Amino acid sequence: MQRWRGLEDIPQDWGRSVVTIGSYDGVHRGHQLIIKHAVDRARDLGVPCVVVTFDPHPSEVVRPGSHPPLLAPHHRRAELMADLGVDALLILPFTTEFSKLSPADFVVKVLVDKLHAKAVVEGPNFRFGHKAAGNVGFLTEQGAVYDFEVEVVDLYVSGEAGGGEPFSSTLTRRLVAEGDVEGAREILGRPHRVEGVVVRGAQRGRELGFPTANVETLPHTAIPADGVYAGYLHVAGEAMPAAISVGTNPQFDGTERTVEAYAIDRVGLDLYGLHVAVDFLAFVRGQAKFDSLDGLLEQMAADVKRCREIVAAE
Repeated sequence: MQRWRGLEDIPQDWGRSVVTIGSYDGVHRGHQLIIKHAVDRARDLGVPCVVVTFDPHPSEVVRPGSHPPLLAPHHRRAELMADLGVDALLILPFTTEFSKLSPADFVVKVLVDKLHAKAVVEGPNFRFGHKAAGNVGFLTEQGAVYDFEVEVVDLYVSGEAGGGEPFSSTLTRRLVAEGDVEGAREILGRPHRVEGVVVRGAQRGRELGFPTANVETLPHTAIPADGVYAGYLHVAGEAMPAAISVGTNPQFDGTERTVEAYAIDRVGLDLYGLHVAVDFLAFVRGQAKFDSLDGLLEQMAADVKRCREIVAAE
């Protein structure tokens, strides 16, 4: 899959294409419906499929300080989109100047002049342009003028997650924040993932017999609620069963919130400085402070046992 950052990265000889536009944070099951439809339409027409997205999240530019927690960084979204068959990903730097682009100018500058859209695929509530003034109705009118089709796909899937609410990035963020990683998994179609570089912490886990990878997470990452989780620690292509702790480590009066993963039954791992990923499968228990160190060690052993069972059941 080709990856472009900015309109100037698009090859000058780029031909017609099928385009879909959106933040697509998390590439959840609703997003997947739209993207798969765009890919299928592109194959039918014999042209490439392009996804257009933005960085930073538009809300951060329109309302500074309101950047939502991210379910997936751009490189992860790119991997997921490539798996769906997308041919190119265009990341547009979302600046104050860009936010003032009218819907009509957006159509011409992005869809017509650069991507030569033959078809555009969107969800029913798609909005674009200055003050989100453009919608699928306006897009359809522009398509009649500039020779591209507009196809609207209902992205609203629902299930048990969130009490039956339609799947969305907003709902997924809420479930993650509440520690309901199983609900988030239903929406995403895979476990929620947190990434970052392993850094040196207080190394208390090593002293207690449970050495953990202290993950310095990427900015704006959606991190689950404080507690213990079962999941996987991904290192250099290997997925290792893990017991994951999120929180401030109240046993030792900690104040900094961390994500730490203990690779179950693995000895002698040296992960410092490596980029790793942590997948959250299931919530095990909330964060707690114990009356004694022995009480903590007993609980940690029970946590690891439970996490081992959960991952084995996968």
